Amino acid sequence: MTRIAVIGGGRIGEALIAGLLQSGRAPKDLVVAESSAARAAELTGLFGIRATTIADAAEGADVVVIAVKPDDVDSVMAELTSVDLDGDREQLVVTLVAGLPTSRYEAKLPAGFPVVRVMSNTPMLVGEGVSAIAGGRYAKPEHLALVTDILASVGKVVAVQESKMDAVTAVSGSGPAYFFLIAEAMVDAGVGIGLTRATATELVVQTMVGSAAMLDRSGESAADLRAAVTSPGGTTAAALRELERGGVRTAFYEALVAAKSRSAVLGGGTE
Repeated sequence: MTRIAVIGGGRIGEALIAGLLQSGRAPKDLVVAESSAARAAELTGLFGIRATTIADAAEGADVVVIAVKPDDVDSVMAELTSVDLDGDREQLVVTLVAGLPTSRYEAKLPAGFPVVRVMSNTPMLVGEGVSAIAGGRYAKPEHLALVTDILASVGKVVAVQESKMDAVTAVSGSGPAYFFLIAEAMVDAGVGIGLTRATATELVVQTMVGSAAMLDRSGESAADLRAAVTSPGGTTAAALRELERGGVRTAFYEALVAAKSRSAVLGGGTE
């Protein structure tokens, strides 16, 4: 079985560990490196996995997953590269760090070392995330297949070119926040037209869950499903007319452009 070291015990690291264990991987095949002793102890208690240093975790791993904040990457890489990483043994580095390109890691790792970049989103915390993966200069198809298998434990996986990662960040990386904002606005509006907050929240949440399931399972496009709900001259048509009048499509387009541009800046791009 592939031995996996998770560097970083935050929410994303924890979600990945939980998903891997739930998918049948043995605790002995997972290890976590976490700088906070209290957090390391918590993860050990929760999952029965070993917590250790970055160097120790990486030395015995087939796959090293970096799941830290961008500001912590340089210190992680400094400790990681103090280990005799063995490209000949087909060790693999997987980065779940937002914004940073594979070249950032390749420059610090031994020549020819494979790196796969991942952009996941927070629904992976409930096993319903979506992860986009892109191979670095030295990543082979079998590396992408291995990462796909690992991430399938916490949701769906799509492969993209690394040049598309900023767009992925704008659509799905930041995407949950857009839906949470819509839910928040709908709940507030429901309260405004006479529902209790508890009732409005239950109605909105289940409506979003059910609508997402229809999109996922029906095989129909969002436009077709929207049209099927919209009777001429009916209540839905009246509501959609107001949303269009408010410029909802333009607002979403400009929001995604802003997120994509910000992702490029954070990653050292020129946008």
